[in-house]
This record gives sequence, C-alpha cells and structure tokens, in this order.
Amino acid sequence: MTIAVLGRLGAHDRALMLRCAIAPSAPWPERATWKAATHLGGTGPSLLAAGLPWFACCAAHRASALALVTLTVSHLIVQLVKRTVVRLRPSARYPHACLVRDPDRFSFPSGHATASMAVALAYGAVFPDWSVPLAALAALVGFSRIRLGMHYPSDVLIGQLIAGATAAGVRVVL
Repeated sequence: MTIAVLGRLGAHDRALMLRCAIAPSAPWPERATWKAATHLGGTGPSLLAAGLPWFACCAAHRASALALVTLTVSHLIVQLVKRTVVRLRPSARYPHACLVRDPDRFSFPSGHATASMAVALAYGAVFPDWSVPLAALAALVGFSRIRLGMHYPSDVLIGQLIAGATAAGVRVVL
C-alpha cells in the first residue's frame, strides 16, 4: 500500500513539473528571466549574499554569521540526502524539460531552493521587516528550478523545509 501511495505521489509530482516547465521554444526574455532567477540560488550568489555583510558592523555582521552557518549546515544536509536518495533529475527522463545545465545528476532535494531559503530565513530572523520579501525571493528561486525543468516540485519543497529546519536549529544554538 505504501508503495502505491508513493507511486501516485511521484506521478503527481512529475505531472506538476511538466505542467510548470516552460518549453525550449518559449520567448527569449521569459527564458532569460527564469534563468536569472535560478542563478540567485547558486553557490556564488548564495555565498556572496551570506558572507559579504560579515565585514559590516552590528546587526549585519550577526545576520551574516547566522546566514553562513545556516547555509553551510543546510548544504551538508542536502548533499547527504542527495547521495542517499539518488533521485535522478527530470532531464534524465524528459530530455526536453531542462533549460539550463545540470549541476549534478541528482535532484532530491534542490540545493538552489535550500540555499536561497536558508539565506533568506537567516536575514529575516535578524531583520524582520525584510523577512517576507526575502522569503518571496527565495520561493521564486525555488519555483524557477521547476520552471526550467531542473527539479520536481517535491525537490524544491523538501529543500525549503530543510532550510527552515536548519535555520530554526541554528537560531537555537547561536
């Protein structure tokens, strides 16, 4: 019974990804906009956003420290889960779906969605007035991963939940 339920959930996950993914023939400005959004969750932009304020004073320094620890811990968790679950990316099954280069073979959970949400939640904890816009931007990064055919919706959702759990745990420790 459990396998049947997981099979149905997986089918819905794949169908939703295919419904949300844009076609390679989509207009150039649309593809470029989604690609720009997705790259905000990449390694360079995430580390820059988390680390650059480290050199500032007071609240910005505190937020940067929180963001760096949250980003690091959540990334380690994502890599452990990716290598344990080994769910192949949608491009392995639907070659037409992916509009950007695969960073690796595994899709579950989304590292970009986790990274962007981890940084957003860390800064939102220190600067509450910015929490909603930052979380919205992180959600946009996550959706861009689905839109570009890189991830299934559950990859993004679980990545964002990992970021939330990590941010909550780090706040307790720090």
